[in-house]
This record gives sequence, structure tokens and C-alpha cells, in this order.
Amino acid sequence: MYKRLLKPVFDFVIAFSLLILLFPFLVLIVVILILYFKGSPFFFQKRIGLNEKPFTIWKFRTMSNKRNENNELLSDEFRITKLGKILRKTGIDEFPQLINILKGDMSFVGPRPLLPDYLPLYSLEVKKRHSVKPGLTGLAQIHGGNSLEWEKRFEQDLQYIKNLSFHTDLLIIKNTINPYLTRTDSNNIGRYNPQKKS
Repeated sequence: MYKRLLKPVFDFVIAFSLLILLFPFLVLIVVILILYFKGSPFFFQKRIGLNEKPFTIWKFRTMSNKRNENNELLSDEFRITKLGKILRKTGIDEFPQLINILKGDMSFVGPRPLLPDYLPLYSLEVKKRHSVKPGLTGLAQIHGGNSLEWEKRFEQDLQYIKNLSFHTDLLIIKNTINPYLTRTDSNNIGRYNPQKKS
């Protein structure tokens, strides 16, 4: 009942309300980023969602397009900007994902959506994380997030799916908001490699 009906309604209503409430602030961020980067304020990337269906995730842009002499993009550490670091530390870069929630691509709570490149690397058990919509936050995020080894993160994702309920979602949201300003940088995660222990 909650998973199939109430959770999607809850997601839509809260995402819509937050977008209305935060609209002036979001417009301000958009204008600042357009001026700062002299281009698009958004970052778009393909991620894997419910039932392994790909979707385009929205984020505020945090990196420049600096390239080397071969016209190849530099690594993230050389492209992250000072403003980008602030947006990531405060989590503001994730705010555009309210649009993903409104569209039905994501939920407020669920396993974080990962890159399509990783799909062939997952075991059948890990693939169960795609039996629910990916989330803006999740059980793994409140238990160490990106500081966890990949296997531990997947264990948390599967535990969430097993115990999914309204009460669980409320607890996860509460524990996400409390330490919000001191959470781990979302790009300190490294690439997933099932043969490598973090």
C-alpha cells in the first residue's frame, strides 16, 4: 500500500511544494551559475532507475570544462570550482533532483542512482536495488554514505528495500537533514569495481 500508492503521492506533493517554496532561491542560484560558468547552470547525466531503466539526473553544475592539450576533460579534482565545493558541501547541487522526483524518476528515499556502466558488474542480489525508485537520500547515506565500502553500501540498499515503510522513510529523512551541512562530499566515492576492496 505505502510503496505502490502512498509513497509516490508523498514524493509528488512534497517535491511540488518544495519547488514552489524554494523557487526564488533556485532562480537566484541559476542566475549566479549562469554568470559564474558563462553557460548552462545544470549538469545532466544518465543514471539507472527503477527496473534498470535509464533516466537523466539533474544537478546544479559544480565543475568547469577545463581540458588538456589533447582536448580531453581534466579529472574532477582539477575541474571542481570553489563555488562548486560550496554547493556540494551544503547539498544545494542536488536540489534540481526535485524535478526528477516530480517526474517520477526518483523518490526522496531510496538507493542512490548510479551510472549505467556499473550494471554489468552487479550480482543478481545487488541488482535488487533497482526494484525501487532511486532516492535523493537513503539508508546508506545516513550510515556513512560514500565513506562506506561499495559492498557495505549495497548491503544498506538491500536492507532498506527489505524494510521499506513510511516510518523508515521518515527516520531516514530526519537523519539526513540533521547533519546536512557536514555530510561527505558526493564525489569522493571513486568508481565501483567489484574486484577491488575500498
